[in-house]
Amino acid sequence: MPLEFPEGFLWGTATAAHQIEGGNTNNDWWAFEHNTSSGTVESSGDACDSFHRWHEDVELVADLGLGAYRFSLEWSRIEPAEGEWSLAALDHYRRMCAACHERGVQPVVTFHHFTTPSWLAARGGWEAPDAPERFARYVTRATAHLGDLIGWACTINEPNVVAVLGYTVGIYPPGEKDQFARHLAVNGAFVTAHRLAVEAMRSGPGSFPVGLTLSMEELVAGEGGHGTRDAAEAILEDTFLAATTGDDFVGVQCYERTVLGPLGPIDPPPGTRLTQMGYEYWPQVVEYTVRRAAAITGLPVMVTENGIATDDDTERIEFITEALTGLHRCIESGVDVRGYFVWSLLDNFEWHLGFGPKLGLVGVDRSTFERHAKPSARWFGDVARTNALDAAG
Repeated sequence: MPLEFPEGFLWGTATAAHQIEGGNTNNDWWAFEHNTSSGTVESSGDACDSFHRWHEDVELVADLGLGAYRFSLEWSRIEPAEGEWSLAALDHYRRMCAACHERGVQPVVTFHHFTTPSWLAARGGWEAPDAPERFARYVTRATAHLGDLIGWACTINEPNVVAVLGYTVGIYPPGEKDQFARHLAVNGAFVTAHRLAVEAMRSGPGSFPVGLTLSMEELVAGEGGHGTRDAAEAILEDTFLAATTGDDFVGVQCYERTVLGPLGPIDPPPGTRLTQMGYEYWPQVVEYTVRRAAAITGLPVMVTENGIATDDDTERIEFITEALTGLHRCIESGVDVRGYFVWSLLDNFEWHLGFGPKLGLVGVDRSTFERHAKPSARWFGDVARTNALDAAG
């Protein structure tokens, strides 16, 4: 029998401005990806040209039968210089929200997805003493312009990833390694920024659910790794889960399992099935992280990102089927799950890895920007239309 999902369950797909728009030259990531010592394999360049072709993306979402499109605002377009607001950029994003409504698609708007304006980065980025307040000011201004058209809102996308990869691992801006105290300080800045942003959104026009999206993994203690695992959960996840008190939902974004020993991650054994991102093939991560997020926060859960990097579209269908089967078990056991979003709508710029990994339901010709829906897109659209999963394939 098909696995039926609750009435009103939100089926969607997601993107981020810098990964698809192209030409976002005024943020920290553009500078980082053009720094030859950063390790980023290529520039985002024109990306998918979605700043101009956004209407094609909205049409794709609607034509597939999906009920929601999660996309982000590019702060550096809206506030290109400190305190200077671009009405043209705000109108652009307002048109995107309006077009979603016209096609029966809920616009799920993320206010910060990894990129920070160059003017703030020059003052220390999220280490600047006033960074949370500057973010809240931007959120206030954007909400005043768009709030009446927002369906759902995400304040900050994966603040834990920005902090750990920027200050401990060093592969995201500002590219610092083993700066643990600074990592923790940035965690604190993001927590403050999130709380201020929630307040700002609720003070503006419109009425919509507000939450944080968090990157979560199934963190497993290997031999001698229980202390490491507990510390990783506390720093990478629990700090932010604790900051969601009073929110309307928590967004879970999950892709992998990591086994931890006393000194950190343990590589999977030879022969382990891996994705193009180098992650262990582990669709079970959805059930694990959704249950954990719900148990800790007590909030409704939205799976705001899940997917797989693969050139084999049959494998994508297999992965999502297994992930949704686990998600259905969560719902059957009483977990309040509101929706599921595939990352990503488009094959796009995957940050330091460039355009190599293919996570999209839709392929994009790198020369013409022509979009072509993969079989997985049509399959996922059928799941959304019927609000049910044929777990047998």
